[in-house]
Amino acid sequence: MKRLRIPRLAASLLACISFSAGAVLPTVPTAAAEPVRSFGLAGLLQAGLGLAMVLALIFLFAWAARRFGLQQTGGGRLLKVVSSAMVGQRERVVVVEIGDSWLVLGVAAGQVRALHTMPAENLSEAEAAPARNGITAAGAFSQKLLESLNKMRKRD
Repeated sequence: MKRLRIPRLAASLLACISFSAGAVLPTVPTAAAEPVRSFGLAGLLQAGLGLAMVLALIFLFAWAARRFGLQQTGGGRLLKVVSSAMVGQRERVVVVEIGDSWLVLGVAAGQVRALHTMPAENLSEAEAAPARNGITAAGAFSQKLLESLNKMRKRD
């Protein structure tokens, strides 16, 4: 029986040492759950700035389309712009065809004035195309692109 007590005593002594050693020795910490992120002021600020940038881009592209004449032409057949020329930074002279007469209009910021009225003339196809900032439609990019494509097709 004495022999059985020694192994029990040794086992309990070993168990006590191992428990106390575990409390003293550094251990690897368990992975803590990551805290749930909430949308604070920074998240709202980022979303607001993103929205503001998108809206600014929309207004910028709309302004550029209006400024450089990228509007759709030929929408109304009753009124047709024959020619246009810039006179100043915000002023231009526009020749408009209405029915069988041409109106020469002075267009400025916030006002339009009739400068002259004359009977309509028959123009050739290249002359009848409206001028945009001093460039006729015959010299426009689309016309040049069509010409170059036709040249490439003739070569093939």
